[in-house]
Amino acid sequence: MAGQAVHLESDAFLVCLNHALSTEKEEVTGLCIGELNDDTRSDSKFTYTGTEICTVAEKVDTVRIVHIHSVIILRRSGKRKDRVEISPEQLSAASTEAERLAELTGRPVRVVGWYHSHPPITVWPSHVDVRTQAMYQMMDQGFVGLIFSCFIEDKNTKTGRVLYTCFQSIQAQKSSEYERIEIPIHIVPHVTIGSCLESAVELPKILCQEEQDAYRRIHSLTHLDSVTKIHNGSVFTKNLCSQMSAVSGPLLQWLEDRLEQNQQHLQELQQEKEEIMQELSSLE
Repeated sequence: MAGQAVHLESDAFLVCLNHALSTEKEEVTGLCIGELNDDTRSDSKFTYTGTEICTVAEKVDTVRIVHIHSVIILRRSGKRKDRVEISPEQLSAASTEAERLAELTGRPVRVVGWYHSHPPITVWPSHVDVRTQAMYQMMDQGFVGLIFSCFIEDKNTKTGRVLYTCFQSIQAQKSSEYERIEIPIHIVPHVTIGSCLESAVELPKILCQEEQDAYRRIHSLTHLDSVTKIHNGSVFTKNLCSQMSAVSGPLLQWLEDRLEQNQQHLQELQQEKEEIMQELSSLE
C-alpha cells in the first residue's frame, strides 16, 4: 500500500468540532460513518511493436482513502477528563445506523473510525489511545482514529488554538507495544445538502441527557441534606443554561445559515435547469 489518506467532509468536521468545544473539562467521543475506497493509479508509456501501439504500465500505486460522510455522537455513561469509552452496544447500534444509511443512499457506508477530544492537552494520542486504536484495527484494518485538541493557548500570541489529527497504530519493531502513525487528513466539501445535520441536531439533546443522568445519580443519594440538594439543583440548571449559550445558540445560527445557503443553491439549480431546457427547446 503506497499511502493512505482521510477525506473528512466539512459538515462532519463541524459537528466533531462543535462536540469537542462543548466542554473543556472532560473528553467526548463519537463514531465516524463513511466508506473505504482503493484508488489505483498507474504511470504508463506507449511502445510500438511493429503492428500496433501497446500501453505498458510502469508503476501501479494503490492509495487507500477513507471518506467520512457523517458522524454519530455518543452519549457518555460517565464524565472523565482523561478517558472515553465506547461500549459494544454503542458500536453495534452505530453499525445498524450505518446499514440504514447504506440502504437509504445506495452507497457502501459503514463505521470507518472514531473520534474523541483532548480538551486541555496535546493533540497526539496517548498510550491508551494507541492501544484502543490497535484493538479496533484487529476488527478492521482500515479503521482510523481522529483527535480534536481544543482550549489550547498559543504561548506567543496568547490566542486559542484548535488542532486535529488522524492516526493508526502499528506494532513497534523492538517491543510488543504499539506506536502511532499519522494519517494525512483533508477537509473536503460536503457532497449532499443534509449529510450530517441530523447528528448536529442531536448534540444538545445528548448533552442535556448526560447532565440529567449525572444529576439523577447524585439526587438519588439518601444521605444528602436539603441545602445540598438545592445546591445540586442550581448547578444542574446552571450547566443547562451554559449549554444553551455555548452549543444550542451557535448551532441554531449555523442551521439558519445553512438553510439560507441551501435555498440559494436550490434557486441556482432551478435557474440552470431552465437554461438547459431552453437550449434543448431551441435545438428541436
